[in-house]
Amino acid sequence: MTARPAAVVIIAVPFVWLGMVLAISFLETPLKFRAPGITVPLGLGIGRLVFRVLNAAELVLAAILTLTVLTSTAGRSTVEGVPTTVLIALWALLVVQVAVVRPRLDRRARQLVQGHEPPRSHLHLAYVAAECAKVLLLPTFGIVLALRLVP
Repeated sequence: MTARPAAVVIIAVPFVWLGMVLAISFLETPLKFRAPGITVPLGLGIGRLVFRVLNAAELVLAAILTLTVLTSTAGRSTVEGVPTTVLIALWALLVVQVAVVRPRLDRRARQLVQGHEPPRSHLHLAYVAAECAKVLLLPTFGIVLALRLVP
C-alpha cells in the first residue's frame, strides 16, 4: 500500500517538530551549562542563537503542516474537531513564544552577557510551560491524524 504524500507530511511533521523541541529545549539547553568551560554569558549567547533558529524551524514546520492540511483532500477531511483545535493551539503557543516571550528573554540575556544584572523574571518559566504544552500537543495531533489517515 502506498501512502499519499500529504498524509505522510501530516503525520510526520508533528513528530519531527516534537523531536526538535525535545532535543533542544529538554536535552541541549540544560546540558550546555554543565559543559566544561561554558560560562553563563557564553551559554546565553549560544542559547539565543539556538532558540532563534529553533523557532524559525518551528514556524516553517507549522506553516508546512497548515498548508498541507488546508490544500490536501486528506488534510481537509481529516482535521476536524480535536486536530483543528490542537493546530490552533500550537500556532498560538508558537506565536506567543516568538513574538512576546523570546524577545524579552533575548533582551534579558543580552543584559546578562553585557555584565548587567536585570531584575528577576518569570518569563523563562512561561517559555518552558509553552514548550511542555507543545510536547503534549504535538504527539496528540500526530497520533489522532495517523489514526484517521492510516486505514
